[in-house]
Amino acid sequence: MPKPDVKVFRHEPSGTFSYVVRDPTSQSAAIIDPVADFEYRAGRISHGSAGEILDYCRSRNLQIEWILETHAHADHLSDAPWLAAQLGGVPVAIGRGIAEVQARFKLVFNLPDSFKTDGSQFDHLFETGERFSIGTLEGRVIATPGHTSDSNAFLIGDAVFVGDTLFAPDYGTARCDFPGGDAGVLYDSIQKLYELPDATRVFLCHDYPPADREPIFETTIGEQKRHNKHVRADTERKDFVSMRNKRDASLPLPDLIIPSVQVNINTGKPMPAEANGTQYIKVPLNIFPGDPDGQEQGGQG
Repeated sequence: MPKPDVKVFRHEPSGTFSYVVRDPTSQSAAIIDPVADFEYRAGRISHGSAGEILDYCRSRNLQIEWILETHAHADHLSDAPWLAAQLGGVPVAIGRGIAEVQARFKLVFNLPDSFKTDGSQFDHLFETGERFSIGTLEGRVIATPGHTSDSNAFLIGDAVFVGDTLFAPDYGTARCDFPGGDAGVLYDSIQKLYELPDATRVFLCHDYPPADREPIFETTIGEQKRHNKHVRADTERKDFVSMRNKRDASLPLPDLIIPSVQVNINTGKPMPAEANGTQYIKVPLNIFPGDPDGQEQGGQG
């Protein structure tokens, strides 16, 4: 099976991994889940992290054919549109389920009537099972809803990029308490991933490591089936759903969920400037639940 070259970039503030995936027989490549830098207190977006990806691609003369989003992230702002512009209009692609996510959050954020909920802000909407190419590499889209309605994994050669569906085996799986999430659906999605060969390389979107280990970005399907603390190969659906629902009830919201979602459903672009020439991110009051007392900070699992 073809083995793509994979370069990882870690965005420390959000614990996010972005990837450049290259066809080893050519200069063709794709970028997966790029992150914008966002200073919440100042409301300032910058591009240092994505700039490192851009510099890497340019220094190696890579021909970027896709910018791929595994889903509309809730813990960081995507920098897909900035990278696409720097690279001369590379298509930004996400799963067709983004339309469901847009429809839900258009209501939450009271977005203007002009904001469409058909996914048309993205250049391409992937269908379940759709195949695409990166040079001579073939990619396949595996729909993995449960965490969000638009979640997809991208199987490229011997590597699968799983978004938030799976984390490191000692951390488990994605949360399912966001609007449109469903623990039973997530279990079913993971079973699709577990049908892949055990040697398949698994590239994670996040890691929130304990103090005694460094962050990891790569495991295998076999490792996940044997050691994932939430769902091994022999875990029953009802047990996973019970565990996941109980755990989700104890989790705080991601720190950046409010700015991230309303920007990411628009490919990573804030809403258009208002009459005074300024773009805004809204904070809806008393819509999202408050955080449980004394719980861990941060993440998605």
